[in-house]
Amino acid sequence: MKKTCLIVCMLAFAIATNAQLKTPAPSSTQTIKQDFGLGSIELSYSRPGMKGRKIFGDLVPFGKVWRTGANGATTLTFADEVSIGGTKIPAGKYGLLTIPDKDSWTIIITKQLDVTQPAAYKQENDVVRVQAKPMSVKDKAENFTMQFANVTSSTIELHMMWDKTEVVLPVTTDVDSKVMAQINEALKTDDAKTPYFNAALYYMDNGKDLNKALEWFNKSVQQNPKAFWAYYQRANCMAKLGKKQDAIESANKSIELAKEAKNDDYVTLNQKLLVTLK
Repeated sequence: MKKTCLIVCMLAFAIATNAQLKTPAPSSTQTIKQDFGLGSIELSYSRPGMKGRKIFGDLVPFGKVWRTGANGATTLTFADEVSIGGTKIPAGKYGLLTIPDKDSWTIIITKQLDVTQPAAYKQENDVVRVQAKPMSVKDKAENFTMQFANVTSSTIELHMMWDKTEVVLPVTTDVDSKVMAQINEALKTDDAKTPYFNAALYYMDNGKDLNKALEWFNKSVQQNPKAFWAYYQRANCMAKLGKKQDAIESANKSIELAKEAKNDDYVTLNQKLLVTLK
């Protein structure tokens, strides 16, 4: 009886000890969140390693659905509407799958969030399919890697890299119409909280009506006469309009206010602008 109890206790100890053992995951998980447009994109995937294996056409077979990572399903979460391959995709969480081939990859955005093997994939759940040409790169990626690159206000690229192969998925979003709608709504009022500065800056930076931008910059410095940053941007706008003397005066005022605020960065910015106005 005592011997039986001892064996039971030893087994219980062994199980408890094993339960506390923590080891690194063979394919580590990575989550990346990138601000994009007026929202963000979040990517979650696992990163298998080469470990001396041949990857595409072997470990990852050609012509078959791949989870595009390891372990669980790879997912993309869009905080705002985006477009991929000309198809608008509402905000939400989606699965990312690929069908690699030697000369072309099929990239799939799907409603399915649980595809970890080809048999689980159902094509009727596709949101969009796009073709991408795999590129051969010089530097080898030991671990499967995805990252966002070439980010602008309305475009972004998702790069997928493993071994010496790279594939790119372009994503776009409609920013301008949304920002313009916000500006039109916000400027219906005229008070201390009206965002004249932000509206003017958007107009100037995006090739819109510079005279309207200048009108709003003037109102922004009236709202806050100490706003050295607003005087600086107003000077930029005046320079673009060919109002050189007015731009010089606005830049000098910005320098004066920036010195009072002990902001050397704006002093330098204005000095560089003044050099271009001579």
